[in-house]
This record gives sequence, C-alpha cells and structure tokens, in this order.
Amino acid sequence: MNPIGLFLVVATTLFPAYQLSQLPNVADQTALFSQYLGLAALILMAWGQIWATRLPGVEALFGGMDRVYILHKWAGIVAMLAILVHDTIDAEMDGLGRETALTEMAETLGEISLYALLILVVISVATFIPYHLWKWSHKAMGAFFAAGAFHFVFIMKPFAMSDPAGLYAGVFCAAGIAAYLWTLLPETMRPSRGYTVSNLQKTGDALAITMTPDAKGLRPTPGQFGVVSFTGAGKPEPHPFSFSKIDADGALRVTVKALGDFTHGLRSSLEVGQSVRIQGPFGRFRLPRKGPQVWVAGGIGITPFLAWAAAFEADAAPAHLFYCVRDRDEAPHLAEIETLAAAKPNLTLHLMVSKEGKRLTPDHLAETVGPGISTMRLSFCGPVALRKALQTGLRRYGVTLRQFHYEEFEFRTGIGLKRLAAWVLDRTRQQGSLTKSRQS
Repeated sequence: MNPIGLFLVVATTLFPAYQLSQLPNVADQTALFSQYLGLAALILMAWGQIWATRLPGVEALFGGMDRVYILHKWAGIVAMLAILVHDTIDAEMDGLGRETALTEMAETLGEISLYALLILVVISVATFIPYHLWKWSHKAMGAFFAAGAFHFVFIMKPFAMSDPAGLYAGVFCAAGIAAYLWTLLPETMRPSRGYTVSNLQKTGDALAITMTPDAKGLRPTPGQFGVVSFTGAGKPEPHPFSFSKIDADGALRVTVKALGDFTHGLRSSLEVGQSVRIQGPFGRFRLPRKGPQVWVAGGIGITPFLAWAAAFEADAAPAHLFYCVRDRDEAPHLAEIETLAAAKPNLTLHLMVSKEGKRLTPDHLAETVGPGISTMRLSFCGPVALRKALQTGLRRYGVTLRQFHYEEFEFRTGIGLKRLAAWVLDRTRQQGSLTKSRQS
C-alpha cells in the first residue's frame, strides 16, 4: 500500500477535529466530539465511494487495486464504528436555533442510514453471504451515504455550511455522491475496451479464454489483471482475472478455474465469437528486473507467472519457479510452463505434486534455492494458507516480509468472523465440559 495515500486518508479524516477545536464558544465538548465522529465517518465513506470507481490515478495514489480493496473494507468498518459511537453520544447542543421540518427530516434520514449501513456492512464482511447479495449491499451503501450527507447538511450544528468546517465536509460529501453516481453507470459506459472471444481451451481443471481486441486494446504488463465482463455470454458482472498471456498482436488470455457460482457457469455459457469488455489494466504484481528471485505458484496462481515466464529475458538473473499442484492432470498450463522453462536456462521449474508426495515447505524451498535466499525477492500467488506458512517458516532463513511480494486476489476477505465463531464455539464447549465435571 502506498504510504502517501494512507497518510492522505488519515490526514483528511483527522483534519475536521482541528477545525472543530477552533470553534469559539462551544461549551459541550462531548457533543462536539460526537459531531466530529459523524464528519469522520462521512469522509471515510466518501473515500470508499471514490475507490469503488476504479478510475485512473486511484492505484497510483493508493497502491495496487488489491490494496485499495483492503483499504476500502477497513475504512468502511472504521466509519461504521464511528457512526455507532456518534449515535450513542448525544450530538445535540443548546442554543443552535429552532428545528424546522427539514431538520427533522434530516434527523430521520440519519437514523435510517445508520441502521441500514450497519446491516449492509455486516452483509459485506460476512463472506458466507452469496455474491449477488454482497454486490447489492455495495450498491446500496452509496444511497445511504447520500442520506447521511443530507443528514449532515441540514441538521443543527455549531457551524454553518459556508464556514470552513462545513465547506470541507461538504466537498467530500459531493465527491462521494458523484463517485457513487459514476458506479451506477452501466459497465459499458465505464472506461473499458471491447474484445471478442477467439479461443476456448480446457487446461487442467481450468478454462483458458483468449480474446482479441475489437479496436485498440489494452497494454498490460506481465502480472497485471483486468476486470472482465463477459457481456456476450449474458454474464456482465465484472470480475478480476490475471492475464496469463499477453500477445504482441494485442490478444489477451485469462485462465479461469471454477471456484464459485460465476466461474462454474462460464464453461457452459462461453462460446467463440462472443463479446467481452475489459477494464484496466490493474495491479502492481510486476516482473522484477534485477537480481535473483523465487516465484511460488499455487494451482491457478500460475497465471501471472505464465506472463512473467514469457517475458523473462535470457540474460536476466536466475529465477526458481515452484509450481504447487494437487495432481498433474489438474495443473493448468503445465505443458506450456514446462516448455517456457526448457527454453530459458535461467528459469528453473520445480513441480510440486502433492498427490506424488511432493509438498512445498519452507525448509524444502530454502534448501533447494540455497543460502542466497536471504537476499532474493520472493513473489507469491496462490492459497492464503500456503503463503502464511512460507512467510512464517522462511523468517529463520533471513527472508523478511519486505522481500515477500504478493497480491490479495481474494478481494472479499471478511474480518475473521469464522475464526471468531470457532473460538466462541470452542469456549462454549469447554465451559459445558467444565460444568458437567463439577456436577459429577
């Protein structure tokens, strides 16, 4: 994540605290703090709407799109907590004038948006909620953000909208609403390029989809991804996919494994000749140009490394590619990556097939690469469990987190609700066992 972007979010959220502290003749500091929490929540939600646009410049300022999604999630959670505290602490002040019908309407909208946003945030972070409900919740959040902005503009407060504090928060409200309206536009009206499906090929347990541009195509670098809408197949929902091949003639290939409802249906609905819209390219998972390196791919995580291997120069520093699969027959693009590795003597392929008793461990990786691993860059794309095991185990070999590079391709990550539920269930069982032992 770009620290400059993170600093910008924190600074813009904290700045209203300074503005409110400069207000003269405000005796009720508790109510003033409550009003600040409301402003901070609006600013964070406005940032969330801006990030959702995926407009050019968002990645440059805040980091890769995967990091932007994480920032978006946690900003929403912090905003929701601020709203809850704001609602708990009375923000009303004496001597601000008489309420009008518009003021009462603003208060009502504020209450409605509070409870609606609370429900929508729960839906958003609960990963067991179906995708279509999750997507709907994100669309609806913008509407209730607009209701919250109306609440802010027309409630009684110790400053006018024409004062610096009012203008500052008002700009964020306007920017957030404009961004929300942008996200409501049809995907065909967003900055994207038209493609046509030119080839479909089964590879292992995945489907390789090659698309040729209708006019001027995108120019991604190896390792980047696009947000793809298969409009011709009746599946216009945008989904992110890494480019597994980038041809000189502009053709792009994505490789899709059936992991959910959307991807399960692609194999039966896609046909050659159908239209596709692609937004992007996005991502900062780019091929390093200097020094020896290690690549680790788990299953479908081979996709960005296929593009890396194709672009890997013959005089580049050596690289080790560990490709972890359950079964050879299920490994996507196995023959292709073997051919690429054979043609490039500085790229060494290590095929780890768990069905054959070969599992990648930190010790095996370190022993295979050798003592120089502590100075190498390690790039990873695959299951989270494998990534965390390698990050932890390789520390004793001198591999720091700074050397370990990856992208959060699972944008919908939740906040640990499953672990929390498991912990509560375990504690309940322990308490039940303890009660029974005392009774006996």
